[in-house]
Amino acid sequence: MNKKLIMSALAVLAFFPLKAQQLELPCDSLLRREAARMLMVGFRGDKINDNSDAARYVRDLHVGSIVLFDVDLTGSGKAGSRNVTSKRQLTKLTSDLQSYADEPLIIAADQEGGLVCRLKTKYGFKPTVNALYLGTIDNRDTTLHYSRQLAQEVAQCGLNLNLSPVLDVHLDKNPHLGHFKRCFSASIDVITRNAAWVIDAHHEHGVLTAVKHFPGQGNATGDSHYELVDVTNTWKPEELEPYRQLIAQGKLDVVMTAHIYNRQLDPDYPATLSHKMVTDVLRKQLGFDGVVVTDDMYMEGILSQYSIDDAIALAINAGADILLVGNNINTGFEANRPFKLVDIIVGLVKSGKVPYQRVHESSERILRLKAKIGNKD
Repeated sequence: MNKKLIMSALAVLAFFPLKAQQLELPCDSLLRREAARMLMVGFRGDKINDNSDAARYVRDLHVGSIVLFDVDLTGSGKAGSRNVTSKRQLTKLTSDLQSYADEPLIIAADQEGGLVCRLKTKYGFKPTVNALYLGTIDNRDTTLHYSRQLAQEVAQCGLNLNLSPVLDVHLDKNPHLGHFKRCFSASIDVITRNAAWVIDAHHEHGVLTAVKHFPGQGNATGDSHYELVDVTNTWKPEELEPYRQLIAQGKLDVVMTAHIYNRQLDPDYPATLSHKMVTDVLRKQLGFDGVVVTDDMYMEGILSQYSIDDAIALAINAGADILLVGNNINTGFEANRPFKLVDIIVGLVKSGKVPYQRVHESSERILRLKAKIGNKD
């Protein structure tokens, strides 16, 4: 990866004033480039060529990030039907993706361990354990052992961002998290220290992490993939504590937002679209200045209430930097969706619905994140 390109870009960005009123709208090519850098997109296929969707997204559109899955939920739904079939295949795929990029490409996957695991044993990867197992044992050596093993395989295959660990509190009846044992514990202290060990293990192997799901959806009893979820009556302020402590320790690279209503923090908008939660709480109150990525923007928790144009405008204005569009959920696959999303972002900026300053800030944060790829603690 050519980090010199990133550092050069950052040097140019340093000349931009930080006040919104001093930033002039750039030429269309630069605006589109910065808008595309804000996208994390998925595609179909376990290999790519010059004519594939993935090549068009990376080479032609210049998306900033790719997200990989092993199962195509918009197709057959069978194991190995999407982007992952073996170690060798995945390593070749990520290498090919990087070859189409003119700046380091963020390549992400949900490799939490346990049931949420894109790199499975059936594809030749080592067995993993779930977060609840680690939290129940709550032992530094144990968590580091399994996390180092997982992170090493992630790095060896060319992935550089793991959408993990989960900072949500454990609740058995949560259908999306607790049911699948994705949370370390109901104890804030156990969550915080085990998450720190998981992050440390990834950083040892040069892999970035994205903690989730801010500001906490462990106490939810619904699934935002399919419905509007409200945690107002079950969420507790202490659920912010793992974020507070890990931010203070300087461990967080990326924070993923949840598509949940929490009227204790914002009476009007779900977290992904909430300026009060993303900017006022996460950035100002907790002090996080890293990259914020949304959960998938095409989940029903968002699209059941908002048009995609309005959702994108709200998310960017809320403070989100990367918009995740996996193209792999029940709302369906659309090959040209990333191109349409860039058109939407550009249109929102030109119409004044999204200040150019916000897009520029996000682009700058993403470039800084990319400069960290491969750095080992």
